[in-house]
Amino acid sequence: MIKETGFRGVFELRKGRKRVLFTENLVPGVSVYGEKLIKKGDVEYREWRPDKSKLAAAIIKGIHQVNLKPDTVVLYLGASTGTTVSHVSDIVGKGGFVFALDSAPRVVRELVFLCEQRSNIAPVLADANQPDTYKDLVPLVDWLYQDIAQKSQVDIFLKNVDLFLKPGHFALLAVKARSIDVTKEPSVVFDEVRKNLEKSLIVADKVLLKPYQKDHCLFVCKKR
Repeated sequence: MIKETGFRGVFELRKGRKRVLFTENLVPGVSVYGEKLIKKGDVEYREWRPDKSKLAAAIIKGIHQVNLKPDTVVLYLGASTGTTVSHVSDIVGKGGFVFALDSAPRVVRELVFLCEQRSNIAPVLADANQPDTYKDLVPLVDWLYQDIAQKSQVDIFLKNVDLFLKPGHFALLAVKARSIDVTKEPSVVFDEVRKNLEKSLIVADKVLLKPYQKDHCLFVCKKR
């Protein structure tokens, strides 16, 4: 039986010890990246695979809070081709909205096709390291998510949180340790990232994403 998890808009099916995650499909009958579609009664669900999405991996790995819910306005940095973006779109629903930003024109072209099917997503072609260039396109948001594998990923995150996130709201940062410093152990990099984040934000939770994503950690932060 598919039932809702402790996270609003996220559902699960238990098969022994295995948990399979789902979101309710905003566009019934349409698969975004080849994921399974399952219909139960009048509702269609899309499988949310942890090997394809760091946010799904964090939920499977036991993160305690995500703070994403229906009717939320989201800024998603590092949207890529829209795999996780599409599930965030499912969760926020028709009353929410997702600004999906990426710096690669080829990727944003694919996002445009996704947006033709999903009216609650807008693609933004921009460099997340220069938030001033899109501050007139993106309003203050309720929730921010970043997945950018660059050396300066923490600074990029902090600049965008400062400019776009409402006070008291949450932002999630997916950190790839090897992109920051390939010479250090990932655990050392994650400790340094946490100390950096805590200078201006409350770090509410963090979880390692292995075995789904090697040398990755997801931080949940709250803006003061």
